Amino acid sequence: MFLSAFFTTGRIIFIIFFVTAFVSLMIYSYRKDIKNHNRYYKGAGKKVVIYGGLIVLIFMAIRFLWGH
Repeated sequence: MFLSAFFTTGRIIFIIFFVTAFVSLMIYSYRKDIKNHNRYYKGAGKKVVIYGGLIVLIFMAIRFLWGH
């Protein structure tokens, strides 16, 4: 099998440990700073949606108007 050369048992164990530790620390960090998130980043989700939608619209316009 092609992937067995890249993913040995030690690497799989390391990946599982790393992902588990990383996600746990991210959840801990977010919960610790949730008061600051509510104060400083209020309404940030709307901005992300608006700017993301704008980028998608520009990409679609370029793709359909000047693409093949």
